[in-house]
Amino acid sequence: MKLMIRYKAIIAYDGTNFSGFQRQINARTVQEELEKTLTKMAGQAIIVHGSGRTDAGVHALGQVIHFDFPHARDLEKMRFALDTQSPEDIAVIKVERVSSEFHARYDVIEKTYEYRLQIQKPRSPFRRHYAAYYAYPLSIEKIEQALPDFLGTHDFTSFCATGSSVEDKVRTVYEASLRYDQENGDLVFTFRGDGFLYKMIRIMVGTLLKIGNDRMPVDAIPKIIAAKNRQLAGPTAHPEGLYLKEVKYAPVSE
Repeated sequence: MKLMIRYKAIIAYDGTNFSGFQRQINARTVQEELEKTLTKMAGQAIIVHGSGRTDAGVHALGQVIHFDFPHARDLEKMRFALDTQSPEDIAVIKVERVSSEFHARYDVIEKTYEYRLQIQKPRSPFRRHYAAYYAYPLSIEKIEQALPDFLGTHDFTSFCATGSSVEDKVRTVYEASLRYDQENGDLVFTFRGDGFLYKMIRIMVGTLLKIGNDRMPVDAIPKIIAAKNRQLAGPTAHPEGLYLKEVKYAPVSE
């Protein structure tokens, strides 16, 4: 049995024409496209593991994957080959060798997501795949007032979509912030935490939009968290505004 070498890669992708990251039957996915490229490069079947799934239409600026490859390659040559042979809506930013113990999913200690919401009028049709659009009045002040209520360690059952098989719904949110991107006319939400549940960020954004639109009180979030009831939170915001920005791992000791 030939010893395989484990590689870690940081990738970016435009999620518009993907049915998400994870391999599916009869659907185009990021995992499958990368596996096809690596299998061709290796001359044998290669399986790719991601730091987590992203849904159809969701983008990534810094998704992390790992895979085992049958031989050592120069890292830049490996990155270049994987980048140029993958479809044009996937970019390979960095490749490095890692220990055979490393796992892209199980070793994650922190993830950062951004959610972009186009609020300018008229909306830009050219950005329809890269920012969700909100056409109604919004109080930025009320959203900013409500955001800190997500911080800390909570059971986020109310902010998890049905269909999740995860039993432990306790997560810690380190950052929940908002800025205005004047150039694009976007509100940019940033959420950073030790992990997020199925569609959690999109439900958080949908809830904040209800608060900003005066359809939910500013102090609603602690009560929604405490109730552990998905029906009490806001709708799930559209996927095209969501970006997996960064995935962090514990430093490797020498």
